[in-house]
Order: sequence, then C-alpha cells, then structure tokens
Amino acid sequence: MTNATIANEVYSTHRPLRILLCDDHALVMDGIRSRLECFEHINIVGEAGNGAEALTMAGDLHPDIVLMDISMPVMNGLEAAEKFRETLPDTKVVILSMHENPEYLRTAQQAGAKGFILKDVSSNDMVRAIETIANGGEAYSSSLDRMSDGEESNNDGVPLTSRERTVLRLLAKGASNKHVARELDISVRTVETHRRNIKRKLDIDSSAGLVRYAIEKGLVTLDSAS
Repeated sequence: MTNATIANEVYSTHRPLRILLCDDHALVMDGIRSRLECFEHINIVGEAGNGAEALTMAGDLHPDIVLMDISMPVMNGLEAAEKFRETLPDTKVVILSMHENPEYLRTAQQAGAKGFILKDVSSNDMVRAIETIANGGEAYSSSLDRMSDGEESNNDGVPLTSRERTVLRLLAKGASNKHVARELDISVRTVETHRRNIKRKLDIDSSAGLVRYAIEKGLVTLDSAS
C-alpha cells in the first residue's frame, strides 16, 4: 500500500494542508518535500532557507504549518518559532531535527513550537503528526513523548528546567550573556531566549529581581550573587 493510499484512507475528510518547509540544506529539503508530495492532502506552498526568510514568506503564503530545522543561519528554528508565536500565531511551527535532545525539545516548546519530530520518522508518522497539530494538538516523536511536559519537578518549587536553573544561577552570580554562552557551549541568542523564558515563567521583569529570586530559593548564596 502506498503512502498516498494510506493518507487518502485516514485523512480523506480533511482539507488540503498548506505546508512551508524551512531548512538550510537543499538536499534535506528536497527529501522532505518528496516524502510529503505523494500525500494528496499535503500542499507544499514554499521553501525557505532560514527562519527570517520563513517569517517573510509565511506572511505572504499563510501556511497552516511550518516544518523547520533548528540549526540555520540568520535566524535558527527556535528563534523563529518564538517570532511566529508573536507575529503569526495562526501558523503552527513543527521542529524537524536529527537530534534526540531533550534540551532542544524543552526550548522548542517554550518558544511555542507545537511539535518536535525526528527527521528519520516514517512518512506516515510525519503526516500523522502534521494532521494532529493542524487539528489543534501537539506531536512529538515517540522517543520524546516522555519529555513532552517541558518542565522538571524540583523540590524547591522552582518551575524551571534544569538548563534554565543553570542559566539563572550563572546570571545571578553576575555572568554576562556571553559568559553564560561560553560556559554552557551554547549561542548568545539561546542564552537570551532562556533569559526571556525565565522572566516569563517567574513573572519577573528585572535582572535584580532574578537575583533576589535566586537567593530566596537558595539557587545562589548572597556572597556569590552579583
């Protein structure tokens, strides 16, 4: 049975879905497009090479879903997901990645992505994930399902992921965004995203407020705080 036949049986009642692809590797994008084009209810409306280009194209093409890589020049997929949530909330972002990385998953969820799918999933699984998200749900590759809550439970009641707690500790000790990026081997933009997410989760606007919170929760000592 072909992929197209399966799709017609399972999804025959759905209207065609408008999909925008976003990946900086042409061969990868060609492969994803060829996997999806055989499904009659999937309409590939455009292809972008980075997050910024995807945002511009989405404003004109109005896709239902953007399938987006993480690591791209100009604007990566996690940054773009956050921008889509702010400016084009009707377009849902699905992260496609080769990396089974729980930190990427959590950051993608916090940025507003509705799915995190590994690129090696079957075509049918990818399409079912697209359908689930188009219908208002969320979808993750089966190996990532157990991490789909996006937060960790901590005895001190701090509603942050492990990485966010680490970033908060470093910031409260006076580290700059660049220093945190070097310390954790991540980009400065990723640190900035973590910082925004921490402030949003804790409902704290200022850096001084973050320091006070970290001291109150025992994440840092008064002597080590900035």
